[in-house]
Amino acid sequence: MALKVDDFFGYSPSDSSLQAATARIDKKCPFLEKICSKKFKSGTISGTCAVRPTTSGVVICCPIRMYAGNYRILLEVAQTCFGANSRLIHDRAERSGDGNDVIVFGKRWGKELRLPSRAKHGGYFVDWILALLDQQGNLKEFVAVEVQTMDTSGSYETQVNALHSGNLNPPFSAKAGINWENVSKRILPQLIYKGHVLRREPLCTKGMFFICPKPVHERIITRLGGNLQEYHPQPGSLTFRWYDLAEGASNGTPRKLEFSGQKTTTIDQVANAFTSPQNLPDARVYEKAITAVLKD
Repeated sequence: MALKVDDFFGYSPSDSSLQAATARIDKKCPFLEKICSKKFKSGTISGTCAVRPTTSGVVICCPIRMYAGNYRILLEVAQTCFGANSRLIHDRAERSGDGNDVIVFGKRWGKELRLPSRAKHGGYFVDWILALLDQQGNLKEFVAVEVQTMDTSGSYETQVNALHSGNLNPPFSAKAGINWENVSKRILPQLIYKGHVLRREPLCTKGMFFICPKPVHERIITRLGGNLQEYHPQPGSLTFRWYDLAEGASNGTPRKLEFSGQKTTTIDQVANAFTSPQNLPDARVYEKAITAVLKD
């Protein structure tokens, strides 16, 4: 388990440009134009947008990094679902009335919409709801969007401190890694639950979209056995869209967030694969492990 910071305040750690240096000094996120909110327990501002584990490609670990290009990933979903002329608006006052207005509900845009829990207390937030308005400004249909990066485990604060001090090429942090267990513990169960709730909505005609970094998608598909049948967006569907950071950005320019692929399946396909995984270890692995220890 080890990783290295691969995107720092929106720039490559090796970027020696004035723009990158200014972002580090100001500790400012270039995608929100605000001070970075990610902090270590010590209070040190992290500034880490993405990391490179020894076991995979670059993994975006800050959701804000996914919103580069003025929330382009949300616009792309809207245009995929509602047509190429779709535009995102903050509230009904901004609408043009031509039937292409998509009002956004989510953090920093508008009120977040909560899904009720099974017990009708508490509940889950869907990250984003994109609601298409008709020419009169009434709700025509909507799509739900979840955006997921991946948490890290251990600490790489020493590496960040080195970057803050001007060392643009510190070594890997040997005791830090990616918390891949979140795929099984948190991400998939929530997707399944939210998907079942949304399929009961007559106006949620394209189901739910799940946007994540490419390595996260690869880990999810591996966990599910890799055999999900493909469908078109419809009620009860789940569309995976995955992105990656471009390699080799020039100094002074944040690396571009690149679309890497899309596949639509159904919530039932995901639920069945999750509860009946195909990638189990060999039989009697516990027996062999116990026997090996007893022989020591």
